[in-house]
Order: sequence, then structure tokens, then C-alpha cells
Amino acid sequence: MIRLLICDDHAVVRSGLAMLLHGRYDIEVVGEASEGNEAIALASELLPNVILMDLSMPHGKDGMTASTELKKLLPQVNILILTMHDDEQYLFQAIKVGASGYILKNAPHDELVGAIQAVAKGEAYLYPSATKTLMSEFMNRQSVETIDDTAYMSLSEREKEVLSWLAKGYANKEIAQNLYISVKTVEAHKSNIMEKLSLKTRPELIKFALQKGLLQFDEDEQ
Repeated sequence: MIRLLICDDHAVVRSGLAMLLHGRYDIEVVGEASEGNEAIALASELLPNVILMDLSMPHGKDGMTASTELKKLLPQVNILILTMHDDEQYLFQAIKVGASGYILKNAPHDELVGAIQAVAKGEAYLYPSATKTLMSEFMNRQSVETIDDTAYMSLSEREKEVLSWLAKGYANKEIAQNLYISVKTVEAHKSNIMEKLSLKTRPELIKFALQKGLLQFDEDEQ
């Protein structure tokens, strides 16, 4: 049996879900909570397999905060977010805090049951349009990373050296002395680097260098 804890601030919603699910589909509703703190306390006592968690609960701890604490306290518990928010920001945050699934309140009953059964088995569940959103975000990030890699590879070996020294905070004169080149040459390399990488400020340059692992100091630099 799947031991289910329902957390929602609306009593009607909780009772309706309990009536729909309890004793059916191998699901036992072991408890109901009206806000996050109550859900944490009941989960610690009842040890459910799945927690059906609402996000917006204005009269207590919200679902996202409660989910974060629950995953630290009971890492084995599977949290299924049940919400009216069809918003990618909530979706990504729910995944970040460790929720196993995300489903909308207007989903058909059969879909809800399938989502509960899926997360109970340790699987992930996202409603169909959320899957498309997640894949789109992944592809966009991959595209940005590819652009960054291409830009970095367009740098000459000397430009990569200068980039590393600049990111570590060295002045143009110090870089010139260390690389045995003129200050004007350093300045020219710096200008080329900023243009090729589409960067405008030193903080942007430092961030880029950090992402590329260029901020490792040698012993003689420390």
C-alpha cells in the first residue's frame, strides 16, 4: 500500500482527495495537514511514502519551504507537488528542492493517481506541458554553453593566458612582466578577448573564467 499524506490549506480539497483516493488504487491516506509545519510533524510521525503537497498555503509554512525541510529530515519521502500554478519558475524551484513530481489541480483523477503511483516507485512525474518546458530550458542552456565554448575556442593560446591573468586580478603591467610582453600588447589582447567573448566588464570576465576553470593559482602565484 502507498501511504499518502495530503497537505493543503483547504479542508474541502483535503477531504475530497481523501475520499477519492483512500482505499483505492492501493493508496492509504494516513493523514491530512493544513500547512507546512503540520505536514513536517505528521510526516515524522506517520512516515508516509508520498506527500501530496500544495504550494500556496498563506496561513502557515508554504509548500516549497516545507518540501525543502522534509527532504533534509526524511530524504526517502517522495513529494508530489499538487498546485494550480502552471508556471515554470515554480516548476524549476520544486525540482530544485527535491520534489519527485509536479501536477496541476485541474488534472484528471486518473492522471493524479498515476502520478502518485509513479513517485511512490521512485520515478519522476511531470504533467505533459511541464515536460516540454523543462526540455526547452535544457536545450536553451545547452545552446548557451555551446556558444560559450565556441567563443572560448576562438581565443589564441596567448589570449587564453592573458584571460587567466586578468581574471585573477593582475594589472596590465604585472601581466606584461610575467609573460615578457609589452603593456600595449596586453591591452590589445584584452580588447580582443572582450570582443570575442562579448564581455564588457571585468566582473563578467571573472565569471566567464570561473565557469571555464581558469582561476586555479599556481604555487608561485599565491
